[in-house]
Amino acid sequence: MKHVAMATIGMWELLVILLIVLVIFGAGKLPQLGEGLGKAIRNFKRSYRESPREIEGEARSLDEAAPPGELPGRTAPTGAKSPRDKE
Repeated sequence: MKHVAMATIGMWELLVILLIVLVIFGAGKLPQLGEGLGKAIRNFKRSYRESPREIEGEARSLDEAAPPGELPGRTAPTGAKSPRDKE
């Protein structure tokens, strides 16, 4: 079986890409493009860091709202005993 190597971008390829961007957008737009890209990356990083906290907070609030052994939003069938009930 052949192993396919992942393509990497070398120095020359990066230089060609930057040259094409410069020709398409012009030198005047490059600072605005860089600023927009920087803001997008910062927002992505911030939301990536905050998402586990939000998920944990929601899970914690669900745990506090529902008694142990019962799922939130579900009701037991009529006549069924709760896991907390002792015989």
